Amino acid sequence: MNRFASALIAEGTWPPERLDADYNARATVGDRFPDEMRAYRETSDEARGAWLRFADIVYDRKSGQTLDILGPETGDGLRPVFLFIHGGYWRALSKHDSAMMSGMLAKAGIMTAVVDYDLAPAVTLSEIVRQVRAALAFLWQNAARYGIDRDRIHIGGSSAGGHLAGMLLAGGWHEDFGVPENVIKSALPMSGLFELAPLAASFPQEWLSLDVRQVDDLSPIRHLPRLGCPIVVAWAEKEAPGFKRQSTAFAEACTDLGYPVRMLEVPDRNHFDILMELRSEKTALSQALLTMVGG
Repeated sequence: MNRFASALIAEGTWPPERLDADYNARATVGDRFPDEMRAYRETSDEARGAWLRFADIVYDRKSGQTLDILGPETGDGLRPVFLFIHGGYWRALSKHDSAMMSGMLAKAGIMTAVVDYDLAPAVTLSEIVRQVRAALAFLWQNAARYGIDRDRIHIGGSSAGGHLAGMLLAGGWHEDFGVPENVIKSALPMSGLFELAPLAASFPQEWLSLDVRQVDDLSPIRHLPRLGCPIVVAWAEKEAPGFKRQSTAFAEACTDLGYPVRMLEVPDRNHFDILMELRSEKTALSQALLTMVGG
């Protein structure tokens, strides 16, 4: 157990009312929350109208879950891809709310893959993690069919999607899914959750129903491999405190292992609208992503 995980685990003993406040992202935007969700869908619809290439591809026969691929025309060589995993506290949103960055990336010659996964509490978090890993494996195994270079797969996610990106970065699962350990070339977890002990002790436990073993197995900060890819760990200036602590701890744990890590606090943004930074190539967040993919 690394010391960064241990510090977050200790939060699980804090008063529940403090944890509930520190991990309540919605409270940071108040009555603007519906507007934030509407912006997700509207900006994603706009991008899909211009850049959608392949829709509703079944990536996992067991669950029937699908992904979409967006980007420039695929006829002139294989391109890198950014696999984005949506948030929603593992119980909300979909790939239809998650394509807002695809236009910016397409103009740079980069494909975007957005995934659906079953939501809690209908399925366990273990099953959600399995599905997201299956999505990554599907992309690697079928990349050329969709104009993608399987040796240039980059990942990202926001909030709960940041946790799931962390579970893709974790070690110990690749052989079961038939992918190499270095399948991911860089990662952009945004406002993520990397240690589940505080979540199991606060209100998300209502739909997660985590036991002690799941908390251990599904906390990516506890399962970092020795060799890691470049990572930008980002969060919003107006973030809920728990998400800031989790992001900085994860970045420091990765740095401690020698990963190339950059921490980026995005000014004047909140837990939700941080994703709007990825609509323009001129923002620091977009430049960080483009640099990783290009590098």
